[in-house]
Amino acid sequence: MSIHFNIGQAKAQLSKLIAAALRGEEVVIDKDGVPQVRLTPVPAAQKVDKEERRRRIDEMLARVDAMPMDRTTSWELEYDEFGLPK
Repeated sequence: MSIHFNIGQAKAQLSKLIAAALRGEEVVIDKDGVPQVRLTPVPAAQKVDKEERRRRIDEMLARVDAMPMDRTTSWELEYDEFGLPK
């Protein structure tokens, strides 16, 4: 079942409409009787595993430390998704 509100009503009751959308109800905002916008909840962000994140940072830092310090020679390196040499 859809809940339809015109723009003026939606302005006055926005917090109620958001609560309804979060409960799973379909909320549609109309202009002159024509549906214009549908309110939908944003999916929850994924939690980042702190240990995995720390491991990846340590891996990147170790690869940076392993880079040669001689800046006079040209490098022909391949880069990974982090922009670091492989």
